[in-house]
Amino acid sequence: MSAPFERLHPAVRHHVVNSLGWRSLRPLQAQAIEPILGGRHVLLGAPTAGGKTEAALLPLLSRMVEERWSGLSVLYVCPLRALLNNLLPRAQSYARLLGREAAVWHGDVGQPERKAILRDPPDLLLTTPESIEAMLMSRSVDERLFSAVRAVVVDEIHAFAGDDRGWHLLAVLARLDERTGRELQRIGLTATVGNPDWLVEWLACGGAAPRQIIMTSPAEDELEISVDWVASVPNAAKVIASLHRGEKRLVFADSRARVEELAAAVRGEGATVFVSHSSLSRDDRRAAERAFSETRDCVIVATSTLELGIDVGDLDRVIQVGAPRTVASLLQRMGRTGRRAGTTRNCLFLATSEMELLQALALVRLLREGWVEPLVAPAQPVNLVAQQMLARVLAEGRAGRGSWPGSIDRVGVVAGLSPDLYDLVLVWMLHEGILVEDGGVVSMGPAGEDEYGRRNFMEVTSLFLTEPLLAVRWGQRDLGAIDPSSLAARDDRRPTILLGGRAWGVGDIDWKRRIVWVEPVDEGGRSRWAGAGAALSIEVCHAIRAVLADPELVTDCLTARGIEKLREIRAEQWWVDERATTLVEDASRGRRRWWTFAGARANRSLARALDAAGEATSSCDDLSIGLLGRTSASRVREVAASIEVGALGAAVDQRRLDAVKFAACLPDAEVERMLEARDVDPVGVSRATSEPIARGGWVSLG
Repeated sequence: MSAPFERLHPAVRHHVVNSLGWRSLRPLQAQAIEPILGGRHVLLGAPTAGGKTEAALLPLLSRMVEERWSGLSVLYVCPLRALLNNLLPRAQSYARLLGREAAVWHGDVGQPERKAILRDPPDLLLTTPESIEAMLMSRSVDERLFSAVRAVVVDEIHAFAGDDRGWHLLAVLARLDERTGRELQRIGLTATVGNPDWLVEWLACGGAAPRQIIMTSPAEDELEISVDWVASVPNAAKVIASLHRGEKRLVFADSRARVEELAAAVRGEGATVFVSHSSLSRDDRRAAERAFSETRDCVIVATSTLELGIDVGDLDRVIQVGAPRTVASLLQRMGRTGRRAGTTRNCLFLATSEMELLQALALVRLLREGWVEPLVAPAQPVNLVAQQMLARVLAEGRAGRGSWPGSIDRVGVVAGLSPDLYDLVLVWMLHEGILVEDGGVVSMGPAGEDEYGRRNFMEVTSLFLTEPLLAVRWGQRDLGAIDPSSLAARDDRRPTILLGGRAWGVGDIDWKRRIVWVEPVDEGGRSRWAGAGAALSIEVCHAIRAVLADPELVTDCLTARGIEKLREIRAEQWWVDERATTLVEDASRGRRRWWTFAGARANRSLARALDAAGEATSSCDDLSIGLLGRTSASRVREVAASIEVGALGAAVDQRRLDAVKFAACLPDAEVERMLEARDVDPVGVSRATSEPIARGGWVSLG
């Protein structure tokens, strides 16, 4: 064993060698010992299955024994319940070796288990930010439960930091600091990220303790990447069912609807298929993941829920239908393979559209260049301020106005919120009757009681809106949930839906209870869920442009079909210039299209500038902006040169305010300002407007 190993408590060292049978620690595990024992805020980075959990827990268990921590001492936070369930047996085994205990608390944990935790708190609790919030708010949870907490481990921290759940997590941790009277040690576990320095500072959230980053790269093994052109989902299903038979294949698709369509099609080809996505019932999802981990010749089709570290056994192949949005996501998915000696990390892309083919090749190009996108936290989380005010009032029954904003202020500093925002939000909530004030003490008002009172207090435990889905049941069995739009049917025929990769005929709908009763059928079906893909980054879009201009760096990973299709696309887009944006005329319509390759967020800002200058636009996407007339290149240059990047705004559809949780607790202007800040991409606009504009000639764009 290495020298750092000797720093661990003798009991930990004994069990690592004799109970676990380890002959050595992985580099990350050895390097993590000293800074964690020293109480630093630490970011640990390694590929999937890189030993990050043990790197965090072994030194913390050592401190627990050495410093005689008692009661609930360590929180282990994950973004997914399934990941918590998956980690629990491992955490319990490590804790019990030392006479300690671990438990899990999340939305699926029943009351008997929760009461047992409250009666005799474990030393290590696996949970989510929302469950911590619920415990802080609950009158049935003794406020002393968290009084002995010393450290928090945040697993898959990159999944939090790029989302509003990350701001909520930081707010909850700040409240725990306040409640315990100490700065909790924060340890983040992450896959490969482009800006680890930013991420560790975000996690520390202005804390005083020193920070340390420990990142290990995967072994320099060969990556087995192939990109194929299949043109349709049925064709993709044929390839998946026939290729790599006898092996375990994890297939990613980037929407629940496509997962269902693909799973049904692969099952129709005679393969053994399992399904995993967030709208399946808990029992069916667990059964599928368990069966997949125990079966050899099979396929599991999943959304990004299986991108994270959930153990589904040794995988042979990762197949991606379409393409993810980011290099980081591709690395996560490939990291599920290549764990056994003599195997390599691999991914087969199956493109069903031209954009999917180009996007896959762009990601491969960026991966080979060693580029990974930096994490960016959502801008201006003003709804967090309202949520935290409500949480404090519900937790304590009332709150002194003089104590506001309290610990959330340090989160606001990191998020760049105005110091004036806290009073502005409080005054608004008082004006709307959500809160009331009496002698400097704030409590729940009549409007707040109706919306967020005791019967509805769980709405305050999260910062995201829950989809208005319908539960699907077959007899007594819960199958999952669907969007109501899935029930639309042609003519007078009964609707047929897909769930779990199987077709179900709708028998009855209880709209009051929001339940759909179904039975198995053999006919085809479909299911829908709300949600649209996010915009691509300008780096991915520029990589697409580079592939169109010169595909030499990626042609070796293309199949023969892929090479032929790319040749067709490049012949149609012969005008692409890697060093410039391009204005192309559609000869058949008398219109032009400006190919910026800047990403949809930047293109929307550019389109608004053109509209404001009298040059009407028709549509825009990640790669281009449609112009309704024959706007000249010089005129586009003139408009582009006039854009003040620092003053960019975004037109906000008023209907979007309804999709922001706690919008009723905020002035509309503040919600609009938040949405504007999230819609603009000043870097993308600046880069697009700084490039020359080439004329691409006259072509038929269909």
